[in-house]
Amino acid sequence: MKLGARIFKTGLAVVLALMLGEFLNLPSPVFAAIAAVFAIQPSIYRSYLTILEQIQGNVVGAIVAIIFGLLFGNHFIIVGMAAIMVIIINLRLKIDTISLSVVTLIIIMESPPDEFITYSLLRFGTIVLGIFSAFLINLIFIPPKYETKLYQAISDISNEVLKWIRLSVHQAADLKLLKKEIETLNERFVKLEEIYMFYREEKTFLKKENRGKMRKLVIYRHMIATGKSALELLKKQHHYEYDLSFVEKHTIEQLKEIIQQLNNNHEHLLLRYVGKAIQIHDEEMQEYENNRKKLLKVFNDYQKSSANDEIAPHVLQFIAAVLEYNEQLERLEILLNNVEQFHKDEKNIEFADDKQ
Repeated sequence: MKLGARIFKTGLAVVLALMLGEFLNLPSPVFAAIAAVFAIQPSIYRSYLTILEQIQGNVVGAIVAIIFGLLFGNHFIIVGMAAIMVIIINLRLKIDTISLSVVTLIIIMESPPDEFITYSLLRFGTIVLGIFSAFLINLIFIPPKYETKLYQAISDISNEVLKWIRLSVHQAADLKLLKKEIETLNERFVKLEEIYMFYREEKTFLKKENRGKMRKLVIYRHMIATGKSALELLKKQHHYEYDLSFVEKHTIEQLKEIIQQLNNNHEHLLLRYVGKAIQIHDEEMQEYENNRKKLLKVFNDYQKSSANDEIAPHVLQFIAAVLEYNEQLERLEILLNNVEQFHKDEKNIEFADDKQ
């Protein structure tokens, strides 16, 4: 089991909340610790958004708790009705902190009847203290370098897809294992999108840095799209393997040659972005154009010559997937060339050992 930075930050936020609660002599510092657990986030920006939402949610919970507590008391049926009201208000206001809002309500409604207002305010303040403790921990501890994590994740997933494409092209893949691997790769792409979101949310303070980051976001977005295109090709290879076995050997050999070339280009583009490979733009663009012509010719020839109406649509879908992969790589080539030509100083990434 891997212990990430967020786990440690959660523990530290709980410690800080309890310590501040004891220092301020609050009656129930444990409530601050509970709020801190809800408030910890993987980035400063998300922590800031969480504070805004949770304070709003807590205010709603506190107000409803005080009103219901003063008017109807704190019988468990009343607490349940108040919880329903809090949820309805949060949904109406589109506040995404329903859980903590209800926790706040329950905590406040359990205050002693004889000093209800005093204890309610103290407990509300304790919860807010916990939220700010979590935010303070996020500020103190440097967040992960999401750009490094993002590129590494893109590179790892893409290389894994390319490995399976090569095996599948040469009919050397275990089909059952490949099916499970495709499911795993789908899940990894979902997590990759999350890392991309974290990187996009990181704030830059200089206008020049912001422009550079916007360009990087476009490139990383297209790297992810290209990886997904490769995965879609792998899915088609796996799904239509039986149908492809009926295609003429000459046609299959042509497709294999193009796919292998595209795989090599994909690897080189990822390495080229970090200065580990060199490609000549004009030659690469000519290759993509040649591939397009070859694929369209294969597409048309097969469409004319195919006598098997059942498998023809599947074979044509496979050829279309190869063509789409070629198009995605061509767009990525254009983007990287533009960066190299006009913004070369902006694309460097420091690959520190970031284990957060």
